Amino acid sequence: MADFKVVVSDPKTKTYQFDVKGTDANKFIGKSIGENIDGGVVGLKGYTLKITGGSDKTGVVMRRDIPGPKRRKILLSASTGYKPKSNGVRRRKLMHGREIATDTIQINTKIIGYGEKPIDEILGGSPAEGVEE
Repeated sequence: MADFKVVVSDPKTKTYQFDVKGTDANKFIGKSIGENIDGGVVGLKGYTLKITGGSDKTGVVMRRDIPGPKRRKILLSASTGYKPKSNGVRRRKLMHGREIATDTIQINTKIIGYGEKPIDEILGGSPAEGVEE
């Protein structure tokens, strides 16, 4: 069984984090960066999410241009996963492929399709109306 932390970024407001376990977590396995998924998996019924990245159990980040779920050492200049201190510096770093596997811990997503209810209302975080102090 896989357990994931799914980070959902709302471009309009803020970011939310959900723990996904059991059969819902298995729906993520085999998906790749750039694919769209149903938000009902994390409890956001009617929403559509796009996978933008993630990291595995050791903190190695996922890269869109590495096929499969394996980890590989690739030569990097300034890009995802490496920020050189001066121009022209390159370094060989360990990166995770774009496909989600059982060793993935965190999955980053963003909302591309909104449901009928706002997220705060779904999560129960909206302030009570009509309350006077």
